[in-house]
Amino acid sequence: MIRGKKVLGIIPARGGSKGVPRKNIREVAGKPLIAWTIEEAQKSRYIDRLILSSEDQEIIRVAGQWGCEAPFVRPTELSADDTPGIDPVLHALQELPDYDYIVLLQPTSPLRSVEDIDGCIEKGISSNSKSCVSVTEPEKNPYWMYLLDAEGKMRPFVDNEELVLRRQDLPKVYALNGAVYVAEKEWLRQERSFLTRETLGYEMPQERSLDIDTELDLKVFEALIASREN
Repeated sequence: MIRGKKVLGIIPARGGSKGVPRKNIREVAGKPLIAWTIEEAQKSRYIDRLILSSEDQEIIRVAGQWGCEAPFVRPTELSADDTPGIDPVLHALQELPDYDYIVLLQPTSPLRSVEDIDGCIEKGISSNSKSCVSVTEPEKNPYWMYLLDAEGKMRPFVDNEELVLRRQDLPKVYALNGAVYVAEKEWLRQERSFLTRETLGYEMPQERSLDIDTELDLKVFEALIASREN
């Protein structure tokens, strides 16, 4: 609870991942991928209840072993490849309506810390914002990106009158890192998105912003954990 507001933490984890099959319960650096998110979320000062949203009984069982409850089984029609990401969140709100704020924590961001979770919550609520999401500086700045036209010629992705040659002269830009999404419940129901012009950004460092989407990402994660331990 924060400022008298009840906070529900939701970890969405469907069973049908394509890029890395069964990735949410894949053992990585000694424990299931989803466990990294569960453990950090359990340390939060503000999350009153942490739940799993899944249609997959094995994921539900594994999450339960790590202390995360699944008070309902997500309908299979909300677990398809083309299901909008917001739909399972809205379903969870329908099942558990007695909360003021929602914190969405995807299990594919295992390096986020409890400081990131609580920092994003604090920033959003202390600023009286309807939503706050985590962002990071991308490795490649879009001001140095190009499109190829029909003849294969390079065209700047960002239409600049002058070419910026030095990195330090580039404007600072941010990208969603998928780690933390915070929103006021009724506002989220109305907007059906965490992202509007009202949304605040909570900056996270690149070293905690890894998003697991491929086998290579898993190898990078394992290497980062091994380097920390050494």
